[in-house]
Amino acid sequence: MPRGSKDKYTEKQKDKAEQIERSYERKGVPENEAEARAWATVNKQSGGGNRQGGSGKKKSAEAKQESRSSSAKRAAASRKGVPRADSLERETKDELMKKARSRNISGRSTMRKQELIEALKKAS
Repeated sequence: MPRGSKDKYTEKQKDKAEQIERSYERKGVPENEAEARAWATVNKQSGGGNRQGGSGKKKSAEAKQESRSSSAKRAAASRKGVPRADSLERETKDELMKKARSRNISGRSTMRKQELIEALKKAS
C-alpha cells in the first residue's frame, strides 16, 4: 500500500480508489502502481482524507463544478492544438474576470472581454 494510513478516508473514497485500482489492473498496470495511481486520483479529486478541522479554503460544490468545467474546456482546447493564450478567447467574461481578480489587475471591473484578454496576456 502507498505511504500513509488510509484510516481518515471515507468509505466512499476507499470504494472509489478500489474501483480505479481495478480499472488500472485490467489495463495491465502492475498492482502496486495501480494502487498508487488510484489513491493519487482520489486525493486530487477530493483533497485527501476526511480530516477533522482541516485548514485551508473550502470550495462550494458550485465552485468546484465551475472549476472542473473551466479546466475541461481548456483541456479540450489543448487537445485540438489551440495554444493556451488563444484559449482565453474561449472563456466567458466571468471566468476572465476571476482570473483578472486573482492576478490583481486594476481597472478590471470596467473592462470589456477583449480588454480583459489583453490585460491577462500582458500579466502572464
